[in-house]
Amino acid sequence: MTEKSETQSGLARLVGVDRSTVSQLLTGQGARLPNAQVVAECAAALGVSADWLLGLTERPERLADLLATSMTMTEAPRALVDETIFAWHREAAGYKIRHVPATLPDMLKTRAMLHWEYQPQLGRTVNQAIGASEDRLNLMARSGSDYEIALPRHELEAFARAEGYYRGLPDEVRKEQIARLMDLYDQLYPALRIYVFDARRVFSAPVTIFGPLLAVLYLGRHYIAFRDSARVTSFASHFDWLVREADFGARDFPRLLDEMEAEVAR
Repeated sequence: MTEKSETQSGLARLVGVDRSTVSQLLTGQGARLPNAQVVAECAAALGVSADWLLGLTERPERLADLLATSMTMTEAPRALVDETIFAWHREAAGYKIRHVPATLPDMLKTRAMLHWEYQPQLGRTVNQAIGASEDRLNLMARSGSDYEIALPRHELEAFARAEGYYRGLPDEVRKEQIARLMDLYDQLYPALRIYVFDARRVFSAPVTIFGPLLAVLYLGRHYIAFRDSARVTSFASHFDWLVREADFGARDFPRLLDEMEAEVAR
């Protein structure tokens, strides 16, 4: 009532009861609990949930409002110029960010790699995408956030062999990309930690967990973002499971890069 600047008399008029009824509810001196209709009318008048008024939940939002804010869906265009992603990263500055990318992490790719990958879809705007990728890497480096990435091993093997998604990727681009990964990892570790898991044993869809704030699932055309703590914790536990099951821990990742370099050199 204080937050809504509502008086006892005003709330009584909105609910359709005597002022004395509202007074009894506030003082706790009433002989009876309020009936369901009074609770529902009070909740509606004050813009809160009936469960919260009854002490059954810690969240005052109505269920519809809570669902609307706890889960949202936004478009995920085939481009790196994505202000939504940047906003999420800025919001989570200082928190640990956990990430399972759809391919190799965009912010760790070379300009040549990004140009090969995005030119067919973006045309002339590919340079904007490249700039956005570099901006994201710079943001990560200065934000104070630890960044953990989990990758399936088959993704790295397909890249090294120019198979599947990476079919047609020139040798020189792959060699430069591996050198870039080696250099960045040497610079940023342990703030940047990469784990590699075997997708035949464990699996993950592309997902990013921004500290305790939100978890984002990537569907291809859309992102689904969850903000309620239970779901964020669940996604974080899933990522921690990937880390525990990883074939290559964060300290082992440079050794895997050496293997990839040898694979490209064959």
